[in-house]
Amino acid sequence: QVQLVESGGRLVQAGDSLRLSCVASGSTFSGSSMGWFRQAPGKEREFVAACSWNAANTYYTDSVKGRFTISRDNAKNTLYLQMDSLKPDDTAVYYCAASVLALWRSQPKRTDFGSWGQGTQVIVSS
Repeated sequence: QVQLVESGGRLVQAGDSLRLSCVASGSTFSGSSMGWFRQAPGKEREFVAACSWNAANTYYTDSVKGRFTISRDNAKNTLYLQMDSLKPDDTAVYYCAASVLALWRSQPKRTDFGSWGQGTQVIVSS
């Protein structure tokens, strides 16, 4: 399994931008589908965004479409989530996830991913 470490989370104001990073160890990153999930206090972990191994295919939950962009640099073993126009509802712990399988759902589920990072906290104040 690939090891994942997220970073970049912090306290920001509504309307600000933030970029999260997820560095992967191991040789399987370039062939893995990758995703971002988030979990707000008292809520289930939910899908945010995902991409195929070469980012040719990207997927987003409706609430972040047009505001968030997922990307990856396979040479650096790094996944990114650019978050613009942040809202207080975006406050959550953000998790990076990896799957050795190709994604087939437009809204991937947690069970589609086998490796997870520890998360990075994003707080958006109003």
